[in-house]
Amino acid sequence: MLHMFELRSVAFTRAVFAEFIATMLFVLFGLGSALNWPGTAPNILQISLAFGLGIGTLVQTFGHVSGAHINPAVTIAFLVGSQISFIRAVFYVGAQLLGAVSGAAILQEVTPFNARGNLSINGLFNTTTAGEAFSVELLLTLQLVLCIFASTDDRRSDNVGCPALSIGFSVAIGHLLGHYGYINYTGCSMNPARSFAPAVVTGDFTVQWVFWLGPITGAILGSLIYHYVLVPNTKTLSEKLAILRGMMDPEEDWEERDVRRRQSVELHSPQTMPRNGMTQKV
Repeated sequence: MLHMFELRSVAFTRAVFAEFIATMLFVLFGLGSALNWPGTAPNILQISLAFGLGIGTLVQTFGHVSGAHINPAVTIAFLVGSQISFIRAVFYVGAQLLGAVSGAAILQEVTPFNARGNLSINGLFNTTTAGEAFSVELLLTLQLVLCIFASTDDRRSDNVGCPALSIGFSVAIGHLLGHYGYINYTGCSMNPARSFAPAVVTGDFTVQWVFWLGPITGAILGSLIYHYVLVPNTKTLSEKLAILRGMMDPEEDWEERDVRRRQSVELHSPQTMPRNGMTQKV
């Protein structure tokens, strides 16, 4: 039985809205960077940096509100990894799809007709087969999900740097391989919402299944590999079921995480580090 207390939470509402607005902006700027303007065709580096820097900026902006998934495949990976409830996952995916379609629709309305094209829709390019495209999307999303979990894992005690930047680089790497350019496979999705949005606006759903099944399969595999092979999850089965059913209050969980972060900062702050063999009191 699922528990619905999250639906009554203001923090939950804010998180769902954050997923909507973040995905809208991501699709708007990402697809916009790949439009084929007359006489100024985009290049692979421009597109890769736009998608990578875009996702990094949005993770930094909305990460503390919703976790900044901005991707149905990533949300499903968090669900498989016992990080969020089923209810939250459903609302996140719905918000992401609505936000993505809104972003694509806005882009079409503000772009002249001769530059719209197909709104940078994903497809099979350079004689790529559906099976090859599925494999590429699976692998691209696999590395993205592994990067997300590794750079946001609270159990790490080493210096992980800036998670938003790491995740942005991961997205850019995927586009350098999969996007329009020298190695031309699918246009690089890694995100069902990114592929679904231009398909809805243009009415072209050709091989749309590849850009759902490939990223979602890669995300699930990435979550399983990280949480059950690389860094085994220490939660008990009852705890995992409680999270899935929404019985654990995420607001309390976030507060506890915030306390741990503050304690870690205080522990490693210069005022508390030993100086000349003595510990300075604060």
